[in-house]
Amino acid sequence: MKRNKWAAGLAGAMILTSVLSACGNGGTTEGGSSAEGGKVTLNVWGMGEEAKSLPKIAEQFEKDNPNIKINVQALPWSSAHDKLLTAVASKKGPDVVQMGTTWIPEFAAAGALMDLTPMAANYPEIKEDNFYPGSILTTKYEDKTVGVPWYIDTRVLYYRTDLLKEAGYNEAPKTWDELQDAATKLTQRGKGKYGISIDPKEQSLAFMFARQNGSKLIDGKTPLFDQPEFVEAVDYLNSFYKNGSAPKDLGIDAIQGLSGEGVVPMFISGPWMVKLINDQAPDLKGKWATAVLPKKENNISALGGANLSVFQFTEHKEEAMKFLAYMSKPETQLKWLEMTQSMPSTKKAWEDPALQQDPHYKVIGEQMKASEPMPMIKPFEEIAQTYLKSFERIYRGQAEVKPELDAFNKQAQSILNK
Repeated sequence: MKRNKWAAGLAGAMILTSVLSACGNGGTTEGGSSAEGGKVTLNVWGMGEEAKSLPKIAEQFEKDNPNIKINVQALPWSSAHDKLLTAVASKKGPDVVQMGTTWIPEFAAAGALMDLTPMAANYPEIKEDNFYPGSILTTKYEDKTVGVPWYIDTRVLYYRTDLLKEAGYNEAPKTWDELQDAATKLTQRGKGKYGISIDPKEQSLAFMFARQNGSKLIDGKTPLFDQPEFVEAVDYLNSFYKNGSAPKDLGIDAIQGLSGEGVVPMFISGPWMVKLINDQAPDLKGKWATAVLPKKENNISALGGANLSVFQFTEHKEEAMKFLAYMSKPETQLKWLEMTQSMPSTKKAWEDPALQQDPHYKVIGEQMKASEPMPMIKPFEEIAQTYLKSFERIYRGQAEVKPELDAFNKQAQSILNK
């Protein structure tokens, strides 16, 4: 899943290092790899802000592997998908590519991503046991492993500790009922005050809450969005709008809502918000905290982030695998955390004091244990976008929950049948 939300690209396209021309008896494809004088150039496509730091993190890899040169091309998330489609069609592209987790099914189905299984045994750094189980799910397509978790994120509850205490909560709400109660009491502070932000454009929220209510979302080729587990979850989310504890069109962002008087003192978001709050709202120091999500049957959160995959048509599979192994080392991932604030995917890295001693990151690490990606099927993105249209009609009061979800379920079935 791509970052914000689930990750909008923030960087413009830029070439960080130039693609080396083919010479001697080595060959070069567009965006592909080259060899010169026995030295291999490994081309890596990175997306968004992360790509700006890739050349720096690759320096140690190049020192350890003097016969390999890492060449990075940075792409904005907004255009990366189309560029990848072009690479697939031409069979000319990178050696290693960053993949938003939700893109894996589409490009794996197109045969663009190499199955790592036959070579994985030679690289202990990418053993599945090294990673959180939820992140491993994002690397699978049918019976193949087509990626390695690079960085991961999940969703946790952010809240104003001082305002929750005034509402009678010395700690974060632990259940659905407590979350509803706390939001209602916070709203009772007066006109223009709310309890929680329910982002209507965050497609993962309903699916996440439905899983907490026991929904499987999709069973094979059968969508379950008209079943009680899903309907109850959407009705629960909509109840925050109906009773006025969640704003519909407030026009301020999450940090603005959290700051000052705390117009909206609770919201659900990802790890990147920790740094943003610290940087943009230093006056909140000591007045806010993070917590794992409240529970119904469980407190499963959504898992996103990005993977690293090997392009099927690379001429340098061994070198590409070495780079994936290097990026999977706990020490590399901790350096990456320092540089980009991206959460590491390896469990060992989470044992580091920098993460264990920070109360916010410790919560995020705890939530990782109960986090799952969205269904890893090619049509899910289309289904999710269709849901957002249905939910807008629901929370704006134009449609009742059950009839609208019956109609959405039929649309989802048509998408799955394509």
